[in-house]
Amino acid sequence: MASTSDIRKGLCIKYNNDIYKIVEFLHVKPGKGPAFVRTKLKSVSSGKVLDNTFSAGHKIDEVKVETNKFQFLYRENSNFHFMNSKDFNQISFDDKLIEYPQLLKEGEIVNILINTEDGLPLSLEMPSSVFLRVTHTEPGIKGNTATNATKPAKIETGADVKVPLFINEGDLIKIDTEKCIYLERVKE
Repeated sequence: MASTSDIRKGLCIKYNNDIYKIVEFLHVKPGKGPAFVRTKLKSVSSGKVLDNTFSAGHKIDEVKVETNKFQFLYRENSNFHFMNSKDFNQISFDDKLIEYPQLLKEGEIVNILINTEDGLPLSLEMPSSVFLRVTHTEPGIKGNTATNATKPAKIETGADVKVPLFINEGDLIKIDTEKCIYLERVKE
């Protein structure tokens, strides 16, 4: 049994007859009244996100998890199939449980949290950024670079990302997987 002082990003807890992963948290100590922890919880079964506030010292039921590296194999309808890099076991995830699934490229290595009690997968953690090639974008207009203007671009996985005007087709770009935004052009 853990308490609110043990809360951290990525911690899995049992709450309301479901398992939730802590996405964000903030310890608050107001001038008047008791301290509390404001959290954003994401259900690992449904993907539903809810905000909850725990009072200081509140006991929480922590779920023991194990992190394993899995390789993304292929997508079949709304299911994404992964293979364990050590024992070659395969599992699949519904696309609703993956944040920005359109950024997954075949062969990409991800971390999957597995419940140690029953061996079931709980959640998938993508790398903080991915490198993907631009397959289609309109050419930038000369002289339109005074502002931080962006244009839409389609990347090799089929996702659409806003990129700066100087990005051309065939460029390799770095994308933040947490917000699905362009970070930088990658030199090859």
